[in-house]
Amino acid sequence: MKKEIPVTLLTGYLGAGKTTLLNHVLQNQQGYRVAVIVNDIGEVNIDANYIAKGGVVSEQDNSLMKLSNGCICCTLKEDLMKQMAELCASERFDYILIEASGMSEPAPLIQTIEVLSDATKRYNLPTTVRLDNVVSVVDACRLVDEFGSGKDLVDKSYEEDDVESLIIEQIEFCTKIIINKTDCVSKEQLDEVKAVIKALQPDAEIVEANYGKVELDKILNTKSFEYEKASLSATWIKKLNEQVAEEHDEHEHHHHDEHCHDHDGEHCHCHEHDGHDHDHDESCHCHDHDHDGECHCHEHGEDHDCHCHEHEHHHEHGEGCTCEHCRGTKLNYGIDNFVYTRREPFNKQKFIQFANNNFPKSVIRCKGVIWLSDDEENMHMFEQAGRQKNAFNVGPWVASLPKEQIEQILLENADVKADWRDDIGDRIIKLVFIGKNMQKSEIIKALDECLEK
Repeated sequence: MKKEIPVTLLTGYLGAGKTTLLNHVLQNQQGYRVAVIVNDIGEVNIDANYIAKGGVVSEQDNSLMKLSNGCICCTLKEDLMKQMAELCASERFDYILIEASGMSEPAPLIQTIEVLSDATKRYNLPTTVRLDNVVSVVDACRLVDEFGSGKDLVDKSYEEDDVESLIIEQIEFCTKIIINKTDCVSKEQLDEVKAVIKALQPDAEIVEANYGKVELDKILNTKSFEYEKASLSATWIKKLNEQVAEEHDEHEHHHHDEHCHDHDGEHCHCHEHDGHDHDHDESCHCHDHDHDGECHCHEHGEDHDCHCHEHEHHHEHGEGCTCEHCRGTKLNYGIDNFVYTRREPFNKQKFIQFANNNFPKSVIRCKGVIWLSDDEENMHMFEQAGRQKNAFNVGPWVASLPKEQIEQILLENADVKADWRDDIGDRIIKLVFIGKNMQKSEIIKALDECLEK
């Protein structure tokens, strides 16, 4: 029978408490023969030296491997695969713990481990690895400073805009989140930290800790990691997928039901794609001037008759409301999210000006696809985390492909077909915003001003 070695990956920014957590696990490993791979970007691997002093693992018996002077998510990926393969081949260990550098992005590391796992299975090697758990350690004090008090989050050794981005990415792609140093913040601050984390990553289990002391079954042999599930678990991905599903349902509705009439037998225009033609029901606000496809009847606690859901409901809506129309749209501590959608392109220079100079500080995370007027051929991805913002080409729009390819894609892909318009194809802007006390209408207005007129 082929032996399978589980792997736990520890990620988290500098000073969050990864090494303290790792030492706690090693001191209480309950009979596991654990090998440790530690990565530090400095020439001297301080974390590895600290772990070795604990006496549980050491370089002498090859149970501790150090990867220095580079990061295992990029320059040292091959070294990581080689060391993991050597540990498997030695047949001396039944568990591997990897402590990533504080500057490591989790996604490339996960992909590296998955590649090695697939390779060992493909070549029928006697031992294979299985990524069991991806643990992100976050510093409660740091998150309070960044997302609670709004203070600058700066580490003097690195570019300051990398800090927020990395912390957010490390939160978004994991199965367990250890909130460390909880004794350094108040209960209200801790609740706010958890609200921020849940807004970014709703599926990961959250564990509170001090000095990295957690139950071992939260770290070892959890069988909690599934690549496809983890890769789709971040809120921005979920919101985009929900938007696609809603648009697909709307498309199906219009495709098969062309018999919506009012009592006089005239055609009803309440829900046409442009969202502005209300021939018979002026009280319908489901596509008001924000025209982002969302109902805005309950955003400010108004009291009125809404026909957005084809029935009337009449009561006070506001913060804390639990009715079916409000539930789930507002998160704790003013943390909220929305999707901005348009079927018009951004003027590139206007959007760059907005992103660089006018981007709202209330936004914690923004990510999605954009359509730029100066490039009709290619889709671009925009992402923001804290002060860091980036846009890059992710390949051609389906509409820019040869006719035969377009026809085949539309035949095989319902999502693309649902978004398709004869005049612009699949070109679209879809951006997910996650933030605290965001002024949604102002953000939408600023983005609309960036559209090509």
